[in-house]
Amino acid sequence: MSDPDADALLALARLARQHAFAPYSGFAVGAVVATRDGRRFSGCNVENAAYGLCHCAERTALFAAIAAGCKPGDFAALAVIADTAEPVSPCGACRQVLAELCDAAMPVILGNLRGERRSTTAGALLPDAFRLKSATSR
Repeated sequence: MSDPDADALLALARLARQHAFAPYSGFAVGAVVATRDGRRFSGCNVENAAYGLCHCAERTALFAAIAAGCKPGDFAALAVIADTAEPVSPCGACRQVLAELCDAAMPVILGNLRGERRSTTAGALLPDAFRLKSATSR
């Protein structure tokens, strides 16, 4: 992924971050997923007093894309941004969802509000990801 493309995705993720609902932690996160056909879906984290019901920005963006008709494998890249010392990295739950919905080679751009960024792939974030087919004998 070229630097201008990564910059554009991080800029959209930064805008999505403004919509975060994080009254408990104050930790606002934004994400955007790009599809192979050029569409963009934004997401932000949404907290709940029952913390187990919270949704991260990455999953919100991916689930919005699925709700709009995208299928696993339709995704070209994902960017995520937060106000962190180092570029923010997805939590374990988001990594599992990325592993299930995205190709292992899909670029994932990690950023922070200071303009730092790091690129990785969906597969590198969760090597040996759990797959239903590996848990069944069928």
